[in-house]
Amino acid sequence: MPELPEVETTCRGIEPYLLDCTIDSLELRERRMRWPVEDSVLALEGQKITAVRRRAKYVLVESERGTLILHLGMSGSLRICPKETELRKHDHFIARLSGGNGMEMRLHDPRRFGAVLWHAAEDGDIHSHPLFNRLGPEPLEGDFTPAVLIDAARGRQTSIKQVIMNNHVVVGVGNIYACEALFRSGIRPTKKAGRVSQAKLTTLVGHIRDVLAEAIQQGGTTLRDFVNEEGKPGYFKQQLNVYGREGEPCHQCQSPIKRVVISNRSTFYCPKCQS
Repeated sequence: MPELPEVETTCRGIEPYLLDCTIDSLELRERRMRWPVEDSVLALEGQKITAVRRRAKYVLVESERGTLILHLGMSGSLRICPKETELRKHDHFIARLSGGNGMEMRLHDPRRFGAVLWHAAEDGDIHSHPLFNRLGPEPLEGDFTPAVLIDAARGRQTSIKQVIMNNHVVVGVGNIYACEALFRSGIRPTKKAGRVSQAKLTTLVGHIRDVLAEAIQQGGTTLRDFVNEEGKPGYFKQQLNVYGREGEPCHQCQSPIKRVVISNRSTFYCPKCQS
């Protein structure tokens, strides 16, 4: 599943093509997605795009009339391509852009776990939408402070990894980046959140930010031109310390990396460097 850095890179990739552009027309080629795609999204036709941004793992395409909400699901991608480009079987949603350049934005989603939704301006601020009204702060913004994590962890018997992956605490800390941030912080992912010291939690907030920011930065450097064959940046080529490295030596102490399952997710850690 695309994680926060992949979605952020997608937003940055499509923004130059969409911002201040008018949507000439939309085509709904498949309505059977995570939620049925409704005709209400057609309200975006004829609208000028005023902003393209991300909230959690959702792409928000804003106009005066409302906001188009896109989610990439498990295997989806957004790409900008010339209208002459041959359609693929799983190109489910197409936005044709104005400006005489004949470009289109296409949502490609083989597994159909993605989403195409509409939030009308008359229904209030986008943050009032049911998908967003209970979300925690963005990890790269000022609202995500050590105090937030300390308060969320206080007295909790669940693992610290479950806490930082809880979207009500902080959004977008997916499995890969949770494992990596916990390694940098020297915290074992299975440790009960309520038993992690405030000093360690403060350190963890900083490392969550660092890991995500580095992934976004590295993704940006590999994204030469967003108009490409696949239309997605893929996972980043950063050096992973623990994720996916079961049995391999720790980069710091040479101990074999361990794997456990937490909430049905493979979790990787160094038994010596993390306690």
